[in-house]
Amino acid sequence: MKTAAFFLCLLAPCAGFVAKSSSATSTTTLAARKTGKENVVEGFGRFAAAAALSLVILVNPGPSLADGQTKDFKLPPIDYSDKTRCVLSSSSMGQANAARDKLYDLRECKLSGSDASGYDLSGVIMTKTDVSNAKFVESQFSKAYLHDSNFMGADFTNAIVDRASFKGSTLKGAIFKNAVLTGTSFDEADVENVDFSDAYIGSFDIRNLCKNPTLKGENPTTGQDTRLSAGCTN
Repeated sequence: MKTAAFFLCLLAPCAGFVAKSSSATSTTTLAARKTGKENVVEGFGRFAAAAALSLVILVNPGPSLADGQTKDFKLPPIDYSDKTRCVLSSSSMGQANAARDKLYDLRECKLSGSDASGYDLSGVIMTKTDVSNAKFVESQFSKAYLHDSNFMGADFTNAIVDRASFKGSTLKGAIFKNAVLTGTSFDEADVENVDFSDAYIGSFDIRNLCKNPTLKGENPTTGQDTRLSAGCTN
């Protein structure tokens, strides 16, 4: 009898089995039925909420925007008193959520020619920053705010640039060979002579990139045609 009841508990919600008396069994059965009804109601509520959310997405689909594209994005004042602020440093906390123990602020820093190859620079904030001719080979930029900065000749070969925004920056002659560019925006950026050979760019992002009037020329280092390297045929 106990063995049969055990298998019944596996097949249906059960608060426990007590075989001491018939009254205890009845009480347990009623509790199980009540719990089962509550689970059904709760499950139906979750299903309805999920269905509503799915309907909104289907009716009004939209692309994911780079974090730096957020409108009315307000940055805190630059801490000019921090003399160690303008240093390229790799995060040891993982790049998925751009986690750091403090704000990674490189605004207005002069870092031309620096080598940050292999660094995790996720969550970095750059505005009017000079990183021209810098090496970011195999580096990671997740949720990076890279506005109005100088990336001329920078090398992003094999880099992972995820949900970043280069809005208003100049990237003339930069190299993104075999880089992963997911959810990344080049809105209002100067991408003349950039090499995008073998780079992975999302379908929505590539459409916007192909509309950029500066997408032209030839990379002075690799000799690749900029527009063709990005996969823009017209």
